[in-house]
Amino acid sequence: MKVTNNGLIIIGENFNATRKIKASSPRVLREEGKWYVTYTQLDGSQGRLDVTDTIPEDPNQQRVFAIPHIAEACRQKNMDYITWAIKSQEVAGAHIIDLCVDEMSVYPEERYDWMRWLVTTAQSITSTVVSIDSSDSNTIYAGLEAHDGSISRPAINSFNLEDGRQVLVDMARERNAILFANASGNRGMPQNETERIDNLEKCMQMMDEGNIPIEDRFLDPLVFPIGAGPDFGNHYLDAVREMRARYPDVHIFGGHSNVSFGLPQRKILNHAFVVLSIMSGCDALMIDPIMNQVKPFDDFRFAANSLTAKDEFSVAYLKYIRSLSQRSTRPARKPKATAQVASG
Repeated sequence: MKVTNNGLIIIGENFNATRKIKASSPRVLREEGKWYVTYTQLDGSQGRLDVTDTIPEDPNQQRVFAIPHIAEACRQKNMDYITWAIKSQEVAGAHIIDLCVDEMSVYPEERYDWMRWLVTTAQSITSTVVSIDSSDSNTIYAGLEAHDGSISRPAINSFNLEDGRQVLVDMARERNAILFANASGNRGMPQNETERIDNLEKCMQMMDEGNIPIEDRFLDPLVFPIGAGPDFGNHYLDAVREMRARYPDVHIFGGHSNVSFGLPQRKILNHAFVVLSIMSGCDALMIDPIMNQVKPFDDFRFAANSLTAKDEFSVAYLKYIRSLSQRSTRPARKPKATAQVASG
């Protein structure tokens, strides 16, 4: 996968069945006994997703309830909301759309069906690379079976040292897939930067043996909430620096919004952590591209590389600035019609 001008690769994290929105959010509307999650469609019109069936009857619970809006849109097969959730990330700058259905069902066969349906549905909406994301390798395989390689390449999220995950290397080679690898070990989560580096080093060796091209490898040292451990941010950043030094051409990313879980004003922390991650060597970000605008991060990366002599004579910076000028002078294109999928 190649991104022009060496810009950041953005992995949109929003289409995941675990995503929830607080019932107290301004986007949540209560009207005539019904509950809705509201959204602004790409043409500017207002849309509503009816989430009444998810809301508890107890008013005390309602005040603190988090609405599983992505899962509910899938259950309803609400194509307006699904299209908005995917296309809005693409418009905001996502190069890869992550898809996860793990919370749709506790039954494996049902999860396989959901993943097949979602991959087919997403590819009817966008030609952007879709990442097939699951904690279960068989669910990933089901998604790969449904994936149409003539539309885009798939990505696999993710391979690690846990038992049963190594098969994903073979799947990636057979399906010409981009492969994410995270720093989880075969005995659990890494405790520090050293374990992160050691685990990712083993993953790199397995990908070498599997003939996965270096440009198709995305390494995730794993971001943990600093509210649970004050050194977790440094563990991640130190691992990024070391893996970048060892592998200049590999892609490095993380679930950067994880760092702020449990703390107030999360957007402030997330923004600072993304900047620190870029400085440490990340060239890809897994973020909400709607809440966290991509352009300021791209601006920072090109400017920082120029200022620290990583971009000698500012060659990449000048090319990037020229591309912005060209973009601003291009005539606006009419939006393409949105592809629809039968809801049955």
